[in-house]
Amino acid sequence: MSMLHETFAWELEPGIWLRGDVRMKAEGESRRPVIVLVHGFKGFKDWGMFPYAAQRLAGQEYVVVTFNFSHNGVGAVGADFDELDKFARNTHTLELRDLAVVMAAIRNGRMPLSHAMDADHVLLVGHSRGGGDCVLYAAEHPAEVRGIVSWNGIADCNLFTKEFRQQVLEDGVGYVTNARTKQQMPIAASFFEDLALNEERYHIAAQAASLQMPALFVQGDADTPRLVAGYHRLQEAAPQHRYVLLLDADHTFGTKHPWAGTTLALEKAIVLTRGFAAGLFERERIGLEMD
Repeated sequence: MSMLHETFAWELEPGIWLRGDVRMKAEGESRRPVIVLVHGFKGFKDWGMFPYAAQRLAGQEYVVVTFNFSHNGVGAVGADFDELDKFARNTHTLELRDLAVVMAAIRNGRMPLSHAMDADHVLLVGHSRGGGDCVLYAAEHPAEVRGIVSWNGIADCNLFTKEFRQQVLEDGVGYVTNARTKQQMPIAASFFEDLALNEERYHIAAQAASLQMPALFVQGDADTPRLVAGYHRLQEAAPQHRYVLLLDADHTFGTKHPWAGTTLALEKAIVLTRGFAAGLFERERIGLEMD
């Protein structure tokens, strides 16, 4: 299968960049629905499974956009956490701003391969903290999004303990270990200050309950207990959505970085997402034909 792949890099403000990729199957001339794939905490667009997942989804008549959040800590090289000062200052407000920039670029034709994008049909797919961001964004911008899929997504924007939060607020910064790189990743007080200022806005379970659009939550039962418990809280708070628990699947569906190949759990997540997208956009097409 021949695949088109183009990149973009936009300077949002001096020294703050939004970098991403657009993939689509070369064959075909009609406009296609768009899938925006959103990474999570300590993630980036080229981490392990994301390029593979993007290509697999693009092979099913979608245009797929991946991008690095501007403060995810990964710079122009794209493979290392070499901007830890930005990582420290990252907040949900900044991530939602970045996602808004991506969505606006899809609508106004600024995105590479925009000639092939059906900007009225966009699906957000987020992993981990990115799943939470997708819920929050869709709740605030229902006219821009047709549906969301969350892969092992968070149900609480605060990923940390009360003790860590208090220490960061007192000292101005705290550190978490990156298990893969062994780096000490800084978290600035601004992260918790942002949550305190937006407590109601960032209540993921309540925002999921308010969503009028279709949503799919895919959760591995071998993920961390906190995320599995959050999945069940979402299920209780927003029972109108679809929920799938994958047996023996961990936080990254068994995949690693550097990429070492796919897994059954990842393939299940991709197939579920493709089926959800196909059903979503087919329902809309039939509805339009009946109007």
